[in-house]
Amino acid sequence: MNPLSVLMPGFLGTELPEWVERRLRQGMGGVCLFGTNVSSPEQLRGLTDRIYAANPRAVVAIDEEGGDVSRLYQREGSPYPGCAILGRLDNLEATRAVGTQVGWELREAGVNLTLAPEADVNSNAHNPVIGVRAFGDHPDLVARHAVAWTQGLQSTGVAATAKHFPGHGDTALDSHHDLPTVAASADVLRERELPPFAATIDAGVAAIMSAHIMVPALDPDNAGTFSKPIITGLLREQMGFEGVVVSDALNMAGAQAYGGTTGAGVKALAAGVDLLCVGYGNTDDEITDLAEAIERAISTGALTAERVREAAGRIGAMVAQFSERAEHAPVPEGLSRGETLGLGPSAVAGAFRMTADARAKLAARGAVQRLQWVRLEPAANMAVGDSPWGPFADGVEADAVVTPHAPLGDFVPDPDALMVVVGKDNHRHAWARAAIDQARQHGALVIDMGWPELDEPYADIATFGASRLVGQALKEVLA
Repeated sequence: MNPLSVLMPGFLGTELPEWVERRLRQGMGGVCLFGTNVSSPEQLRGLTDRIYAANPRAVVAIDEEGGDVSRLYQREGSPYPGCAILGRLDNLEATRAVGTQVGWELREAGVNLTLAPEADVNSNAHNPVIGVRAFGDHPDLVARHAVAWTQGLQSTGVAATAKHFPGHGDTALDSHHDLPTVAASADVLRERELPPFAATIDAGVAAIMSAHIMVPALDPDNAGTFSKPIITGLLREQMGFEGVVVSDALNMAGAQAYGGTTGAGVKALAAGVDLLCVGYGNTDDEITDLAEAIERAISTGALTAERVREAAGRIGAMVAQFSERAEHAPVPEGLSRGETLGLGPSAVAGAFRMTADARAKLAARGAVQRLQWVRLEPAANMAVGDSPWGPFADGVEADAVVTPHAPLGDFVPDPDALMVVVGKDNHRHAWARAAIDQARQHGALVIDMGWPELDEPYADIATFGASRLVGQALKEVLA
């Protein structure tokens, strides 16, 4: 029994640290890559080659969702539309094509597990962390597209991870910062949250990620990641999942209440989690502490060596299965990065929701009337990270930038221009609503590139995503 075999830490920088390489040689399960680890496709491939040289059976995971959350394109913004737009287009072949293209790019990069797709049903428009990352707000729609994306991705020899079990869509808090609660009844959960996970299980998804959320109807005492009734009882025994259960990052606030990273890691393993995503920017000392905590828990009976061996066995089987798939699925020659046939800006714009007032303003706009851009810049969502978004990832320079600490103030609009105010989840931020109310006095057109409320007054055009491709589509619509 090697406690390192179930650990998957993260690290800072574009070079493989000595301690990570050493731990991999000692049998550490793998690594989780983040935006800080990626500077170019060539650099990333060199990094993953070093990881496999240290441990040929390592899990090399990354958070690549093909939309707002994109580690491959963290620095420039994603060329893919994102889940919410794919769900609104409701073209399963397009969704499968995006999954396939993402898979090929991950194969070229040397990644064998992506922490996607989202199987969450975004039933709460005030959700601060899921939103446009979800395929939609209806379980059947989410299930269809989560399956199509999974099938496309896994056809390339890369393993998929449905997340965040048992469903993070009906939360008003972000588990990066808090411990959210889903207050729905067991019947609602089975009708709304669970069907997409059941569908991806039937489709052969390799892994499922647990959520650091309280679901009292399923377990009144422990959050999902740390709940034996949820992970072992529901996911394993009732739903029949036999693949790898991956924890969400243990350094998130939703996990830290369980005794810090070490306590959370032990409790997650005891609940039935297999692969511990330790977090972002870990250190050798943290991995030493966690490995020692696992050994102590075994010596005291809080955890069994058999549970750790079982987890390591599942991880190894997944890596072997997808390594074999990859051998029989060569990456197409001349693969073009960031291209999915049939999903250009015009097609993506078909998913936008536009009010009659917006159509009238655009129709009345003269051909030579310039646009005056006002950018509403909320604090970066931790899942998305610091990444260019929307039209600002595609060359647009804002005439004014509004933040929670910098209001629109005495900004003077150009009377010969159409003011375009662009934000994300506008309805969720009082400072953004105030700026929009002020801009409305000058006839502004308001864009929400997040997940808007139904018929809200703070979105003349709702794009349901903020990737670079969606920004290009918005520019095309405004032109």
